[in-house]
Amino acid sequence: MADKVDQQVIDEFRRDSLLLDMLTFDDTVSPGTGGSTLTYGYTRLKSPSTVAVRKLNTEYTPGEAKREKATADLVILGGSFEIDRVIAETSGAVDEMDFQIKEKTKAGSNYFHNLVINGTSAASGTGYVVNTFDGLKKILSGSDTEITSESDISTSALLDDNYNAFLDELDAFISILAEKPDILLMNNKMLTKVRAAARRAGFYERSTDGFGRTVEKYNGIPMMDCGEYYNGTKTVDVIETSEPSTSAYGETAIYAVKFGLNAFHGISVNGQKMLKTYLPDLNAPGAVKKGEVELLAGAVLKNSKMAGVLKGIKILPKATS
Repeated sequence: MADKVDQQVIDEFRRDSLLLDMLTFDDTVSPGTGGSTLTYGYTRLKSPSTVAVRKLNTEYTPGEAKREKATADLVILGGSFEIDRVIAETSGAVDEMDFQIKEKTKAGSNYFHNLVINGTSAASGTGYVVNTFDGLKKILSGSDTEITSESDISTSALLDDNYNAFLDELDAFISILAEKPDILLMNNKMLTKVRAAARRAGFYERSTDGFGRTVEKYNGIPMMDCGEYYNGTKTVDVIETSEPSTSAYGETAIYAVKFGLNAFHGISVNGQKMLKTYLPDLNAPGAVKKGEVELLAGAVLKNSKMAGVLKGIKILPKATS
């Protein structure tokens, strides 16, 4: 029973997240002395080497490939649930556990999405202040693949006028990456706009994957709505659209990511299961039984040219008084 439920939890994470389904994990992290650290160290390529031609009796201008040392901490992500033994016995123990596990895994996959985009080594959000890995928003800040959009597709009329320019901008953004990305990450509002623009231009594609999910694509690249997560007080988009109180109201972003051990990938512990389920013993003493679902993982970007962000895309019009 435990093995069967473990497999089902893994299946639920994959169903809830195209990102987790496609992400490669490097399971090489070994806890430090005493098991006190869960840190993954690596070297990130910042810019490649350069070459040039030279005249006789002159020297080459030095130009070295630039790299930097970086680390990322695995997060212990999960939660617990409690079941009264009377409810468990009268409603069917497996059914009740199945419901609780599904809800916990949905929350877990959504919050992992949040860390992939918004994570920071200092904190990960209201109510979840812990050390974690840096997300793409922080890693790409100030990089060559952080591009500010000039597109305004905030209304249907503007989309009709500007969809070609927007798609040209999107294509130009994708082309600056070292390789064609494996996925485009955005929120639901942005996905609706890209779908509409691609449909107008005849570039819209959709297919069904092995789990029966409809996967939408632009130029052959899967598009994913990163969804929402609960931050302790309210439900918010993982990739937010600027609020009315800000000068950038109605603007959002698209993240383009290439997966691979030399690009963007997940990290996990060496020799251990990445995902674990702890089930309550209904025959043990105690009226309230506790179960837990826990994911031990993280993510890193080893080459800044393998991911990028097109930010400042205007998708909502300013409200008029």
